[in-house]
Amino acid sequence: MDNNTRFEFLKQDYRQGFPAHCGIEVVNVDAGRFEVKLTVGPEHAQREGFVHAGVLATMADHTAGYAAYTLVAEDVSILTIELKINYFKPVTGDTVACRSRIIHQGRRILAAESELFSVLQNQEKLVSKALVTLMAIPGSVSE
Repeated sequence: MDNNTRFEFLKQDYRQGFPAHCGIEVVNVDAGRFEVKLTVGPEHAQREGFVHAGVLATMADHTAGYAAYTLVAEDVSILTIELKINYFKPVTGDTVACRSRIIHQGRRILAAESELFSVLQNQEKLVSKALVTLMAIPGSVSE
């Protein structure tokens, strides 16, 4: 499968399970990079009305995993082995953008950086940053 076909597959594959339930949409895919957005709704809020930290962590983790998928063979599974996230300020915009990029690619271990931005009227503010360590596992993870 060529890169364009693979990237189109990953765009569709990303939106399943919990990320689909959250309403996260794919914006852009390139080798080692994955970008998504979320239109903020009341279902994403925590007690004070800001976007819940768990939603941001989900975006950071899942998007990093898919950035890794852009670099590995089709028969390789990606699993998170560590996630470290900092929350700098609450989301105050109507959209959250997440951009993940692979910053290290070894044979089995990859590391990604995910940055999350609050977006209001096309103005972005960095609200969170994560470092995600991932493992590439040949074959199905259920084997």
